[in-house]
Amino acid sequence: MNVFTVLAQTARRHPALPAVCEGERTLQSWRELELAALRVAAGLRSVHAPGDRIAIFSENQPAYIQTLFGIWAAAMVAVPINCKLHPREAQAIIEDAGAATLFVSKALAPGLRPLLAAGCRVHELGMAEADRGVGDSSGEIAGARGRDVADVDPDDLAWLFFTSGTTGRSKGAMLTHRNLMAMTIAHLADIESFDEHCSQLHGAPLSHGSGIYLLPSAARGARQVIPASGGFDPPEFLALCDHHPGCGAFLAPTMVQRLRLHIEATGSGRPAGLRSIVYGGGPMYVEDLRRSLAVFGPIFAQIYGQGESPMTITGLPRAAHVDADSARLGSVGYARSGVEVRVVDGDGNDLAAGAIGEVIVRGDVVMQGYWRNVEATAAALKGGWLWTGDLGSLDEQGYLTLRDRSKDLIISGGSNVYPREVEEALLTHSDVVEASVIGRPDHDWGEVVVAFVVPRAEAACTDDAGRRALAARLDAHCIERIARFKRPKQYRIVAALPKNSYGKVLKRELRTLAD
Repeated sequence: MNVFTVLAQTARRHPALPAVCEGERTLQSWRELELAALRVAAGLRSVHAPGDRIAIFSENQPAYIQTLFGIWAAAMVAVPINCKLHPREAQAIIEDAGAATLFVSKALAPGLRPLLAAGCRVHELGMAEADRGVGDSSGEIAGARGRDVADVDPDDLAWLFFTSGTTGRSKGAMLTHRNLMAMTIAHLADIESFDEHCSQLHGAPLSHGSGIYLLPSAARGARQVIPASGGFDPPEFLALCDHHPGCGAFLAPTMVQRLRLHIEATGSGRPAGLRSIVYGGGPMYVEDLRRSLAVFGPIFAQIYGQGESPMTITGLPRAAHVDADSARLGSVGYARSGVEVRVVDGDGNDLAAGAIGEVIVRGDVVMQGYWRNVEATAAALKGGWLWTGDLGSLDEQGYLTLRDRSKDLIISGGSNVYPREVEEALLTHSDVVEASVIGRPDHDWGEVVVAFVVPRAEAACTDDAGRRALAARLDAHCIERIARFKRPKQYRIVAALPKNSYGKVLKRELRTLAD
C-alpha cells in the first residue's frame, strides 16, 4: 500500500474540512491538499522514474506537506534534510542519496545552490495559487496536472532518514511504505487518538519526528498547523492552541521545558485547546516531567525510537504518567504494538529483569537497511533484529529503562550530535593538535557539547586571554564547517588528553573533568 492512501482516504471522507494551516489561516482543505500533491507527483513523473530520490531542505512551511505526499504519490523516495545543517552537510546527504531533484526554501537556497552538482534539479519550495484552491499557475512542478497514484510494493522505499554515524559519515535509514504504515498503525493504537476535530502543531522539524507524525494525524483528518514563524516559539505555539481545536504536537523535552518556563514566567496558564504532547528524541528528567505534569496536567505521552525504527520501539502512554512513581516516569515505556523488544548480552542471549544490556528490536517498523552501506547494515541488522546500540534494562512488567548509550552520541536540544563530526572539524584548524568531544549534562538542553583541545605550541595559550582568543577562533572555524547546534558550547584548552596504554582517549575521564 502506498502511504499516499492516507491522504486520499481522508480527502474522500472530509474533502472540505481544513487540512493545512499557516498560523491562524487555513490554506488548504483535504481535497485541495490532495490535488496539490498530485500536481507535484505529475511534475516529478514527467522528468523522473519511480524510486528516484527527491530531497527537501527547508524550514517548516505549508508546501512541505504537499511535497512529501506528492513524492509518495509518484512512487519516489523522500529525502528530508534537517534545515539546521550546514549547506556542506546538506550537500553531502544530497550527493549520497543521489537525489534527482531538490526542493529548497528561499532562505536556504543561496548557501546551497553553488555546492550542488549540475545533474540535480532545484526548485524553490513554496505554494502556488493553484495549490491554495484559488486559481491556476504555471511552472514545471506547480503547473503539472495528474491524478494517478503510482502503485508500489510495500517494501519499496518511501523515506531515506539520514542520521550521522559515529564515524562522521552520514547513514540513510531506508524506510519503506510498510515501515511507515506500521508506524502509523502503532501510533494510533498506542499513543494518540485523532479525529477531524483535532489539530497537529508542527513546531518541531518536519524533516524528523514531526514529519513522521503527518501520517497518523492525517489518517484521521486532524488539521496540520505550521507556525507562521516556521519554527518553535513558545508564545506563538501557545497562542495557536487557543485558536485551533484539540491541538497536539511532537516536541523534544527541551521544547516542553521552554513551554513550561514561559507559562510559569507569564502566569498565562495552559491553553484550553492543548490536547496532547508526545515527547521524545532525548532524555526527559523525572523532576522536569513532574513539574510539567503539574503545569499542563496529564496530557503527555513518551515515545522511544530511532530513525532505523521510526519513532516506534517503546512508548509510555498518557495513562502511565498518572500517579506514576519515579521508576515508571524514568522509563521509556513498553513495547509498541507489532514490535518485539529484548535486552541481550553481547552474544544475543536474553538478560534477566533488571540486568543491563543492549536493546534489540524486531517488527515491520524496522528499516530495510542503510542506504549504500552494506557494512553498517550488517552490523545493525543481525538475526532479524535491529541492534540499537542503546543500553537498557527491562523490568518484570516489560517496561524499558535506558541506562546509557553504547555510542558516544550527544543529544542536545533534541538534535543528535556525533563527537567525531565535531572533532574532525576542529582538527582542520591549524592551531589544533588533538581534540576530543563529549556531552555534558545540562538542565536546559539535555546535554551540551564540550571540546577538549590540545593546541600547537605557537597558538599562544599560556594565559586566560590566549585561551579565550583560541576558543573564539575555533568557534568561528566550526561555524564555517558544521551546523551551529553541533558546535561546542565550551572549549577546554588542555596540555594533553588522557589516554590508555593503547593510545585511546579516555572519554570517561574527560566527562569527570567537564562536570
